[in-house]
Amino acid sequence: METAKKGDRVKVNYTGRSEDGTVFESSVGAVPLVFTIGSDEVVSGFEDAVVGMYPGEKKTVVVEPEEGFGAYDENLIFEIGKDELPNGVSPQVGMDFEMVDEQGQAVSATVIEVLPDSVVIDANAPLAGKTVIYEIELLEIVPTKRAS
Repeated sequence: METAKKGDRVKVNYTGRSEDGTVFESSVGAVPLVFTIGSDEVVSGFEDAVVGMYPGEKKTVVVEPEEGFGAYDENLIFEIGKDELPNGVSPQVGMDFEMVDEQGQAVSATVIEVLPDSVVIDANAPLAGKTVIYEIELLEIVPTKRAS
């Protein structure tokens, strides 16, 4: 039986949970996830878990931060003046928004504190520094189109 390997396009159903059991993402009952192994479309711990699986196989894998959403980085917490926010924005703790970093890349951030003249922003991924658990079912190794 063929098993998934690097370079294969695969279709999976999965559920991602935090260590306390809270589901943060799931394709079950929705659209399966399709990705190419080795293309960095998903976190490396998820990708590595699919390698060697055969269609119909299910597994549960624990993914540490280094192979998941990365370590929590205190340097990604910073304060900006309220005057740097777009006009009309009234910041609230928990508010998510996108900003642009020095390299021109879009970065998601969350307001973690509102001060009189500024706001404190956390630009870490919400799951940074956390161990996550994935339940994965390989549905299909998607056939590639051959040149004729």
